[in-house]
Amino acid sequence: MTKNWARAALSHPVFTGVSRAHLGVLIEELAVPWSARQESALLERRGGARRRAPGAGPRRELVFTDRVLVTLVHLRTQLPHAALAELYGVGRSTLTEAIGEIRPLLAERGCAIPDRPGLRLRTLADVFAYADAEGVVLRIDGTETQVRRPAAHRLGRRAFVSGKRKQNTIKTTTISDGQGRTLFSGADRPGRMHDQTAMRTEGIAEQFRLHANVKAEVDEGYRGLANELPDQVSAPPRKPRDDAPLGERYVWREMRCRQSSLRICVEHANAEHRKWRQLQRYTGRRETYAETHRAIAGLVSDRAARRATLRKPSTELALARSVTS
Repeated sequence: MTKNWARAALSHPVFTGVSRAHLGVLIEELAVPWSARQESALLERRGGARRRAPGAGPRRELVFTDRVLVTLVHLRTQLPHAALAELYGVGRSTLTEAIGEIRPLLAERGCAIPDRPGLRLRTLADVFAYADAEGVVLRIDGTETQVRRPAAHRLGRRAFVSGKRKQNTIKTTTISDGQGRTLFSGADRPGRMHDQTAMRTEGIAEQFRLHANVKAEVDEGYRGLANELPDQVSAPPRKPRDDAPLGERYVWREMRCRQSSLRICVEHANAEHRKWRQLQRYTGRRETYAETHRAIAGLVSDRAARRATLRKPSTELALARSVTS
């Protein structure tokens, strides 16, 4: 099997999760930062300036295009490194090195902004500044992914046991707009930590205080935040007592359904993420999960940002911080 055949077959959207046009844009976008990192690593290794002309030395077994391709295929299908290496006729270590180079670049891209080509949201501060400027009502929810169980007798082994799923998981906070388009996915923490605790430790609650006009729809897990900021955060209404009048219970059910209808779009955003096998059950090292999740969220946001918006954007938008290329 030749590399050209493997490249032609694996570039199909069923393997990469993105269209061929999107794949071409990714390759062009990542080429410059990848080259810069390679030159920086060579400079550090040499300890001085280049002594030979660019391009001298041994040739890479996988060109840059193939490195991006195998990374996308691994993220989408979770094919083992050894299987991908067999398709390309290279060693397993070569594939592992390629994925280790491209995955951080994908994670650093951030999430695309609807109707704003070229701008991306990379931090929580960016998301809240965008929501404040555009008048977007945020939808916030937590999602869990099963991960490998820590080794026996290791400190902190129980930290990953989720009280809800009774499995070893890592939780991630996802933020979307009213059309289910991913704006942020991060704030990773062990499965044992409650969503409300993550809200405070990651600075999400502080962002609400800094942006008093930003509003959000949340689920029951963020009840404490809704009680603290009732004018900004909307949670499901409390269930009435068992001896409450029938009319009160009907009103509660109707209000709960309406609030769920407003919040369900963030569940749809999480469902888009879970189409990627890596986020269904993560079998890699837990230390690389956060990077993998951010990489997939950025790829999903690229597609979601192209959906037609139901509102007219404002004329000006400035991120919370300057972004250097």
